[in-house]
Amino acid sequence: MARVVVDVMLKPEILDPQGQAIARKLPQLGFEGVVAVRQGKRFEVELEGDADEDALERVGKIAETLLANPVIENYEVHVL
Repeated sequence: MARVVVDVMLKPEILDPQGQAIARKLPQLGFEGVVAVRQGKRFEVELEGDADEDALERVGKIAETLLANPVIENYEVHVL
């Protein structure tokens, strides 16, 4: 069994209000020196068989179709 991770992040030019809210709150909680925070999503997909090139391509199609909005988000697929 293979475990593949899909990390989804907003594209850099897209406003991230949740990340900005976290960044503003950190100094109040005693965490200094953080310049910016970007919020994202992580998906772990378990597959039958090995995490070969075909499996990674299949998960990439899943990410593009269902897990990420390619208009405003980027995604990366990698083996865990």
